[in-house]
Amino acid sequence: MAIKLEKGQRINLEKSDGKKLTEFCVGVNWGAIEYQVEKSGFLGFGKKLETVSSDVDLDLSCVMFDTNKQLCDHLYSPLYKPEILAKFGLPTGKLVSANNALKHSGDDREGDKGGDDGLDNEIISVNLPALNANVEQIFFFLNNVGKEDFSQIPYAKIRMYEGTPTKVVNVYAEYNVVAESQYKGKKALIMGKLYKKDGEWKFNAIGDAYEDQFLGQTIQRIVQSYVK
Repeated sequence: MAIKLEKGQRINLEKSDGKKLTEFCVGVNWGAIEYQVEKSGFLGFGKKLETVSSDVDLDLSCVMFDTNKQLCDHLYSPLYKPEILAKFGLPTGKLVSANNALKHSGDDREGDKGGDDGLDNEIISVNLPALNANVEQIFFFLNNVGKEDFSQIPYAKIRMYEGTPTKVVNVYAEYNVVAESQYKGKKALIMGKLYKKDGEWKFNAIGDAYEDQFLGQTIQRIVQSYVK
């Protein structure tokens, strides 16, 4: 049974059989905004309700820090403009980290339409043994690049699971981002971090939301307030 994560909760990456979780996916699943509009019927007679979808574009990203608390690697969309990233001292986006340790599935700009399809929209595949030995902290976060805020999105679910981007084998832990008042006006979410302590990897569910309009602001916030 998957661990139902709560904000601030820390867990060991240990499965029910006692083995360590070393290769897994961190995925985010979300829904497009759907609403009904009234349209004219056949040949203009009568009215009928029709369901219309509005795309939701969330970006799943992560940044890695070494033993000296310095940013040493990253995964975020290559579509972010380099000139804007440069203002925050950040490199161009990429989808694969050093040693192929982390891989991003690519950008989803729509969200699920017609209900939850059971698959995640954006996934970062993690291979902990392949990480450079000096990587000590990995932060996962979401940025909403659309007009809406998190409170308007029908659902957004975050989970860690064994499998591939197209096949879920076993869900290890999950965290639900729901439409609560705390997310009104918020467009960035620092979801959690993997961190190494005494040679063992653990996970901390953070769940803090902010009004950041750009990914660079969120990374800057992580550097200033969350790297310990």
